Amino acid sequence: MLDDVRRLRLPLPERGVEIALLDWGGEGPLALLHHANGFCAATWDLVARGLTPHFRVVAMDGRGHGDSSAPEGQEAYAWREFGADVAAVAHRLADELALPLALGLGNSFGGTSFLLAEAAEPGLFERLVLVDPVLVPAPAASPGGASPVPGNARKLVEATAQRSAVFPDRATARAGWADKPLFAGWRPRALDLYVAEGLADRPDGQVELKCAPRVEAAVFANGAGSGIWDCPERVKPPTRLLWSRRGDFPLALFERYAARMPQAELVDFDAGHLAPMESPEQVVDAVIEFAGPGRRPAARTSTG
Repeated sequence: MLDDVRRLRLPLPERGVEIALLDWGGEGPLALLHHANGFCAATWDLVARGLTPHFRVVAMDGRGHGDSSAPEGQEAYAWREFGADVAAVAHRLADELALPLALGLGNSFGGTSFLLAEAAEPGLFERLVLVDPVLVPAPAASPGGASPVPGNARKLVEATAQRSAVFPDRATARAGWADKPLFAGWRPRALDLYVAEGLADRPDGQVELKCAPRVEAAVFANGAGSGIWDCPERVKPPTRLLWSRRGDFPLALFERYAARMPQAELVDFDAGHLAPMESPEQVVDAVIEFAGPGRRPAARTSTG
């Protein structure tokens, strides 16, 4: 299904991982894309193809996702590690392709990874577009010094850890997923790509999720200690925050975050949380308007 897309592997020995990439090609400076937790780079396909007239489009599989390597241990999936991976991949690609880092584009937890990368290295990207990034505030530390997992997040972690990981075949997996609310609004091609690229063939003839439930659950569990609320002032480039109206977070949370960023534009986005798979044309339009050729100056904040 992705026969015209170049597949790359980028060893990052200093990070202890090897990152898998999909390169759609395209004209213009570099756009690096990062998926939501539990998914993979291929789910960006419908957006990526709309961006290739304006950017060289490359999407990465996060550690433990897709075809990237999966380190052991809960701490390997701390959110700062994903942010550091984004920065390392961005530098390597910019050097190897001899292209400027024009755009970081992320959805959900993938968007949060770009915020963390920029906070650690301000000015890494020229612009950011973040589709309903996860901005859950960290809870107060427990007496032992650790940040406990909030009750609602704990339920999500427990449910994720128990999800089915092995299926008789891809058709069975697709039929089961298609009936779930999470996938109800997905474009058929987006779901087909997740079935094709998010599952690995097993020696026994069955198929298995490439992102193991334990990894997806570890990412959710580590969200409380992400430090995302420590860094908005250090995110320097013009940034468009797309708050998904049918997403998972209150608008007031995004308004508070955007108000602390030097160059943030907050847009009330009429879409669901997983907009790249549900409303790809809207995502493409929002990116090109903000970061494409002839882009207008970034506003401080806006809604509507």
